[in-house]
Amino acid sequence: MSTETPAKPQGPQPTAVATSVNLRGLRRVGARPPLLDYLVSLWDYRHFVYYDAQARVQTGNEQDKLGRAWLVLSPLLNGLMFYLIMGVLLKSGHGIENFVAYLVIGVFLFQMSSRAISVSSRAIAGNKNVIHAFQFPRASLVLAANLRELFANIPVLITMLVLVIILPPAEEISLRWLMLVPVVGLQFLFNLGLGLILARLVSMFNDVNQLISYALRLWMYMSCLFFSIDKFDSVPWLKGVMEYNPLYNVVHLARECVLYGSVGSWRAWAILALWALATLAVGMVFFWKGEESYGREL
Repeated sequence: MSTETPAKPQGPQPTAVATSVNLRGLRRVGARPPLLDYLVSLWDYRHFVYYDAQARVQTGNEQDKLGRAWLVLSPLLNGLMFYLIMGVLLKSGHGIENFVAYLVIGVFLFQMSSRAISVSSRAIAGNKNVIHAFQFPRASLVLAANLRELFANIPVLITMLVLVIILPPAEEISLRWLMLVPVVGLQFLFNLGLGLILARLVSMFNDVNQLISYALRLWMYMSCLFFSIDKFDSVPWLKGVMEYNPLYNVVHLARECVLYGSVGSWRAWAILALWALATLAVGMVFFWKGEESYGREL
């Protein structure tokens, strides 16, 4: 029987190395963060959102000779068109006190939401190059689009109030006009929430983008821009549906503050506030859940 011992291998021997690296805190690149962390990162990008919105307002109409004047001319021309069709031809303003101002407020405020919703719905689909190149909370694109529309419409709101003052029968300036600030603030929150929902839907199904203009047109007629809601007294269920329309309440509260010496009913304020906060909450969660999918499709 052989009693030879095996030869020892030559050269240095590998030794076990202990590691203290904690891999539990690592996260896959591009992974969706927790909702609270996502909101914090969105806050961290607030300066980018602000300056992006401000810069795009300044350059938005630079290719047109009239430039930013179109921000005011567009609702003015729409208001004139609706006045000729609805006020002069169809007499829809019969029985409405100061129908011209009534129409101006409706058209100007509805166009603010219409533009904001349309632009923010394309925020993801229209910025794929930026999304592919950089890592940042995608909701900042929708927020910037809505903030841009808010900045752009400040001269529009001023023009609206000037028209209310100078067009006969002229209205007197009142402290109640300050209530326009919370009305527009709630309108902004609602636009942002709906924009977040539509931005994700359009990124998933581009066909949704084709339907938005039709939906906005129907919504316009359901918001009583150029006729009184009292026309539907004979159809109570339809009148009830329209009273819960958030954009109807935006326009209604603005008219109450500016034209009728009132701050509006608590019910109208409650309906608008609930719509604004609920839409924003649902929109943020819905958009956040799709964070990983934005920009993946090429």
